[in-house]
Amino acid sequence: MLVADFYTQNNDKILFSREQSSRFAKEIANDYNPLHDANAKMFCVPGDLLFSVALNHFGLSQHMCFTFSGMVSDNAVIFPKTDDKKIDISDDSGKCYLTIERDGEMTADTDLIHNLATGYVAFSGKTFPHILVPLMSEQGVMINPARPLVIYQSMEIHLDHLELHNPTLEPAGSAIEVQGKKGIVRLDFHFVENGEVVGRGAKRMSLRGLQPFESASVDRLIKEYNGYKQRYQQQATS
Repeated sequence: MLVADFYTQNNDKILFSREQSSRFAKEIANDYNPLHDANAKMFCVPGDLLFSVALNHFGLSQHMCFTFSGMVSDNAVIFPKTDDKKIDISDDSGKCYLTIERDGEMTADTDLIHNLATGYVAFSGKTFPHILVPLMSEQGVMINPARPLVIYQSMEIHLDHLELHNPTLEPAGSAIEVQGKKGIVRLDFHFVENGEVVGRGAKRMSLRGLQPFESASVDRLIKEYNGYKQRYQQQATS
């Protein structure tokens, strides 16, 4: 994954075009969320792309938390040059989209950053339907098939040390907390290298417009999702 292919930079301003963002979501993150379609009315840049660019820009710290407070569209955002432990990614008007908190040792090792970001993005892209559908079924709820809203809320990583080379990510449990028509999904994972757990992390997503679970509706949603994915992949290779 060459993350520089998916944005344009002018000094401290970074612009993600709809086409770049959509291509990253589908071809790198295996994420076919309708919010990342180039023509989507409610378009937003994938959170995993923001995460990958942030690691490239600020380096990797032992402890990092990424909290999304807004959806970046096709507007420029500012990635400042700073050594601060808390960083806000905002636009020219001061609207904040992402807050990064970091602590512990830091490294700018490009190979480690590339390997960790690539591994995380691959893990993150397996959310739907593999993880999300069983969780919803257990709780008897589902997202609205006509307007499926799954929004990246936050992500955190905690590494025991930075003497790493190519850590892999392994699932470590998942859960959903239902709050009326909203839900919070938490996906836990471990970083593993040479058979040893060397770190931990969690991803949280917000679900909107929940309604009672219907197997037939979910089956149709999965079929539509997989069909769209297959058509896109066929067009990309033709």
